[in-house]
Amino acid sequence: MPKATATVNMRKEEERWKVESDLRTLMEAEAIEKDPKRFAAAKALAKERLLELASVASESD
Repeated sequence: MPKATATVNMRKEEERWKVESDLRTLMEAEAIEKDPKRFAAAKALAKERLLELASVASESD
């Protein structure tokens, strides 16, 4: 198989893997949103992380 063909095939396989990964992510997000307790916990952690990032961003050098 010529290098160009191999490279194109690798790109197609990588793109397919990304699309499948995106689909899994979307399906998982939907499952989380349908579970109120799980969704609330994820939102609480997101808020906590934002506060941590804000404190890092506000630190003077």
